[in-house]
Amino acid sequence: MKIYGLLGFPLSHSFSKKYFSDKFKKEGITGVSYQNFPLESIDQLPGLLQSHPDIKGLNVTIPYKEKIIPFLNELEESALDIGAVNTIRVAYPDLSSRYLTGYNTDIYGFTSSLLPLLDPTFKNALILGTGGASKAVYHGLKQLNIEPAFVTRKHKKQLSAPQFTYNELTREIIQHHLLIVNTTPLGMFPRIETCPAIPYEFLTENHLLYDLVYNPSETLFLKKGFAHNTRIINGSEMLRLQAEKAWEIWNDAG
Repeated sequence: MKIYGLLGFPLSHSFSKKYFSDKFKKEGITGVSYQNFPLESIDQLPGLLQSHPDIKGLNVTIPYKEKIIPFLNELEESALDIGAVNTIRVAYPDLSSRYLTGYNTDIYGFTSSLLPLLDPTFKNALILGTGGASKAVYHGLKQLNIEPAFVTRKHKKQLSAPQFTYNELTREIIQHHLLIVNTTPLGMFPRIETCPAIPYEFLTENHLLYDLVYNPSETLFLKKGFAHNTRIINGSEMLRLQAEKAWEIWNDAG
């Protein structure tokens, strides 16, 4: 039995287990299972792999997309550039060794889901948050020739891109950045009453709000945008696309 699974903590919000379980059933894929592995500490990873030698591939979510990197043997180019991993291929070159390769399929899922909604006016974008997912969004926007700027609670010296704090956001800044992407967990179930503290009153019908959160399907962030006639999209299509890319990577591994 080949085992695939999801690393993160907590995992009550996860879509991956249901998605892959449904995929296996619908496509008649046998001899496989997908499990959630909620690790309270990433230091538990070696023990998990030791106790589950049939693991062939893993997805990685909050809060381990960056913390997992020291445990890997190799990083694929996009994961190396981004500095965050959401997919791991587990190979066994021989009976006594295990080889972990990290990938980032978030960038593929994000750009592919955004492409149908792109407008020539989208020249600048705001990325809310600076976690692992934000890095994939940053590189994806650069690929699409959109100039991104980060929005943080406090200025961060390690960021090479332009950045604003939430308190610095003005009408001019909001209206200069017609694409706004939320990469924070704010609004995710069960804390559905939360949202990023941007000045929503400056949004217009020319804006597109993209929330990487997918549960609930319409977060408070998106609801506030829709109230100002913005276009909105949640993270469900991005998740579907990145999951299929992960499956492709695992299949290539045999």
